[in-house]
Amino acid sequence: MKKYGMCIFMLVTAMMGLCVANAADPIGFAGLDPYSGRFKDVGERYLRGAQYAASVINRQGGLLGREVKIIALDSEIKPEVAAQKMEKAILEDKIKFFGAGASSKVMEVMSDLAKKHNVLSISWGAEAASATGKQCSRNFFRCCLNTDTHSNALAAWVGKSGKTKVFCVAQDYSFGKEAVEAFKKKLKQVKPSAEIVGEIYHKMGETDFTAHISQIITSKAEIVFTPNWGNDLQLLLKQAKQLDLKARFACYYLNDSVGIQEIGNNDSVIGHIASEWYMLAIPLPENKAFIEGYRKEYGVPPTWSSGKAYMAVMFWAEAVKKAGTADDVDKIIKAWEGLSYNSPAGKQIMRAYDHQNQTPVWIAEIVKDNKSPNPYIGEPAMISAEEISVPVQETGCAGLGR
Repeated sequence: MKKYGMCIFMLVTAMMGLCVANAADPIGFAGLDPYSGRFKDVGERYLRGAQYAASVINRQGGLLGREVKIIALDSEIKPEVAAQKMEKAILEDKIKFFGAGASSKVMEVMSDLAKKHNVLSISWGAEAASATGKQCSRNFFRCCLNTDTHSNALAAWVGKSGKTKVFCVAQDYSFGKEAVEAFKKKLKQVKPSAEIVGEIYHKMGETDFTAHISQIITSKAEIVFTPNWGNDLQLLLKQAKQLDLKARFACYYLNDSVGIQEIGNNDSVIGHIASEWYMLAIPLPENKAFIEGYRKEYGVPPTWSSGKAYMAVMFWAEAVKKAGTADDVDKIIKAWEGLSYNSPAGKQIMRAYDHQNQTPVWIAEIVKDNKSPNPYIGEPAMISAEEISVPVQETGCAGLGR
């Protein structure tokens, strides 16, 4: 009997030891962005923001007592590469959480795989509205803007600008096309007298915008709307200045000090308009604390994309804490639906219906100098989430958490 009791004691002790060991296992979170090629700087800045979020969480005792570990997976901005690496990470490394900012093509395959394997796919930068619209999935959450909300904000700005002739330039894939369509729809509502005088869709990685810019000049456009990002935005603006294009640009992603510096000519960007979910110039105490903490850790202020990834990881962490588990994806999904988070960019609310973050947008003019951590961004104005939000019945999503 004593021998039998000792066996039970040893078995229970072993099981308790296993539980403790499992509880101490790191929580893997993969950043699936480009870390090589022409857009590697985009991925590296997103990655740094996610890593800083993990550092903050870990210094505070971890997430539910466990270390958060950010794992870099190079998507090369190729859906087939992203799919292969994500599936390997799920099956072999047991990773359950994946974030990405570039691009919407990659985000589509990530969302499909997340649904297939019941893991979470999170966007901190990819904005094609269809991902939370007709392609919405319970396993996909978008923490950033989408093309509807982002374009709505810029259409509202154009509507108040006093200009009426608008030209649209976008990258030729789902993201660019959806951004332009949303912009035109909203502009027609807010300013019926406005005229779209031309549209251009170009390949990603374009190196010569000369013909496109000549077409814009011929159209006599006063405003150029563009959701371009990365090198495609930088070259567009640089070559527009070289060809003496007078129109003012209304951009998704111009609040990027690194990108502006790479253009090499500040006159190429001064006076143009930037809009985003996050800007360094946002006048909120949460943003000041984030910038100071990031600067203390890395010796430099964050970039706008680092801020976006940081907020996405912190928002996800709030959902995990509410769920009380980092292993049960179903509980985390339910916990995240309807959850709010006071971020450096303002209050975020994860809409349960389509898993689209309801967030304000910040719009600012590019200026020669200021006192902001970003030396090019003027004082930003906030457009509320309510003003730019798309009603659920218009999203195309059949409804997720209700």
